[in-house]
Amino acid sequence: MTDLAKPFRTSLDEIAEIEIPEIELDHISLDGTRKWLLDMGTKNGIETVFIPEKSRGTLCISSQVGCALECTFCSTGRQGFNRNLTSAEIIGQLWLANHKLREQDNYKALKKDERIITNVVMMGMGEPLANYKHVVHALEMMLDDNIYGLSRRKVTLSTSGLVPAIEKLSLDCPVSLAISLHAPNNKIRDEIVPINKKYPLDMLMKSCLNYVEKAPRDFITFEYVMLENVNDSIDQAKELVNLIKNVPSKINLIPFNPFPKSGYKCSKKTTIKAFQEILMDAGIVTTIRKTRGDDIDAACGQLAGQVQDKTKRTQRLQLI
Repeated sequence: MTDLAKPFRTSLDEIAEIEIPEIELDHISLDGTRKWLLDMGTKNGIETVFIPEKSRGTLCISSQVGCALECTFCSTGRQGFNRNLTSAEIIGQLWLANHKLREQDNYKALKKDERIITNVVMMGMGEPLANYKHVVHALEMMLDDNIYGLSRRKVTLSTSGLVPAIEKLSLDCPVSLAISLHAPNNKIRDEIVPINKKYPLDMLMKSCLNYVEKAPRDFITFEYVMLENVNDSIDQAKELVNLIKNVPSKINLIPFNPFPKSGYKCSKKTTIKAFQEILMDAGIVTTIRKTRGDDIDAACGQLAGQVQDKTKRTQRLQLI
């Protein structure tokens, strides 16, 4: 960096270092989805996933080693929790994916100013808002025109519903927001998304409505994993309509992606379609997410990584 003063470079050499995330595994799915397992030290690893589509390329980034929120249908949640990632480790996933993708034969002809990664979603391992400081710093780097220059509309943060942090994010760094909802009422959500016991649905809906005022998009995305005989009935679809009726929104129905000992089954295709029709008839834009990368365990809810659990959750689950 010869454009910096020599004394300053000497100082940087003494107090700073630039490290590239170390790749443990690198898999490419039959559908082109690519997943990296990245070494985070002390036998811990996180997973980062790139999902190519005709009109865009989406990178799914992790924010923690494991997750402490214990959502019952999520493979990451079953692994326990070790630690938060630093902002360098978060943005490092974007840096690494950019460089590794440009080595692929199908991207080698692209010019430097042509983007491979057009969208970033904070939907990998961990709860982003439980690592607020480092996640927001990483988001700011993604949005900075002198770094990655991504649009706020094309950076999405997904949260299970940490209400105070949602409100803080709307002031500090409003990006597109997705809520891991997965239930139409508090009774079901308390069971499958335990953070709901602290921040129930009435509080969550109010925070979503407030967020829309500052958000780059004029709606909130609600993610809803389809679990057979748990949250997929026609009555529950009608209940969901009533729950979100005052929040400008779109719904993304996610067929459950199985993992060992989950205890859940995916709703039948006909059930998911009937559920969608109820929502669409109520005027709510509703899509069914296409499963990508499931042959390499890169689909939604399947990211497990390598987690040296500090919560002892894995021990407790073995006793059940």
